[in-house]
Amino acid sequence: MSGALKSRVRQNDGDAKPSSAVTNKVGAIEPEGDLEAYSKEVLNSLMKDGLPPTPNNFSLYFDRLLEDKSQNTRNHIISVLELEENNDDENSIMLEQSLKQGFSSIKNILGVTANLYKNMSLMTKILEKRKQELEASSATHETISVAASLGSDITKLNEILKQQSLSIKTMYEDTAKIIKNVENETIFDNQYGVYNKRYLMTKVEQEIGLIHKFKHKSSLIMIELFRDLKKSVNNEKALMLMTKTVARLLLTTSRRSDTVAHYGNGVFVMLLKHTDIESAKKASERLCDLVSNSNFFLGDREIQLKISIGITDITENHSVEEIIVSSMDGIEKAYESPNADYAVLLRNP
Repeated sequence: MSGALKSRVRQNDGDAKPSSAVTNKVGAIEPEGDLEAYSKEVLNSLMKDGLPPTPNNFSLYFDRLLEDKSQNTRNHIISVLELEENNDDENSIMLEQSLKQGFSSIKNILGVTANLYKNMSLMTKILEKRKQELEASSATHETISVAASLGSDITKLNEILKQQSLSIKTMYEDTAKIIKNVENETIFDNQYGVYNKRYLMTKVEQEIGLIHKFKHKSSLIMIELFRDLKKSVNNEKALMLMTKTVARLLLTTSRRSDTVAHYGNGVFVMLLKHTDIESAKKASERLCDLVSNSNFFLGDREIQLKISIGITDITENHSVEEIIVSSMDGIEKAYESPNADYAVLLRNP
């Protein structure tokens, strides 16, 4: 998102005034409304922290500072933003989903064609059997001739269908290769409705570069279902539904500038840009509370959801893999304390 503050100054060619007077007049104009005032505050915060007012930085600060505003102010500003929401990543996600649905349809066509070919082959065998029965009976020569002719026609049709099936299979295999190449570049995890591991690693790599340049603080948190909870459930379908619930809650509690991704095996990661460790702790506490207030029903059994979180900092001196491992170690550290929902493991203690 990018914000722009616009001022209009009417000029009369006949009454032209010195440029300095015009500049002073523009500078004296005060922003009107919550959005304008807030945009000015965001811009001032950026300049105060020594960050360039690029659209990306403005967007990050816009989301972060909005958390401290009143509910009425947040609602008003969010309602204005929704009118012009345009997310290129969301457009890419929709394109990926459409592409995969199209490939699924092609796969179904191949399956139907294969079944048709099998049925035609079966029909050929049935006709051959009936022909033999006719020859063994007292059927007339004309009847046997018609059966033989019909069998020959079906055999020819069967051969044509076989060739067409092979052509469709070849086209399917070519399409599968294309889809595979596309999947290697995708950013979305269809199973959980969040970003995938590939996109996460790219974003963390980018954030390391930005931290090296601008020296701000960002954090990473890793989230998984509480292991004792998973053992007590021992139902793959139920665990999948629970994990999907956690993914949905992660999206609910995240800011637009955060990146929520599925790392693998039901483990999620959130990249919290321009967020120090203390703020990451608060975000983790809110997330744990939100999840713990969500109950899951398995038959007549009511289960309270619970998660474990590992928190780490993103530094310019460590690789993406080292930072990810640090968040994993944070989860292990959380399990060492019976009452801890999360733990912090810093790369630069």
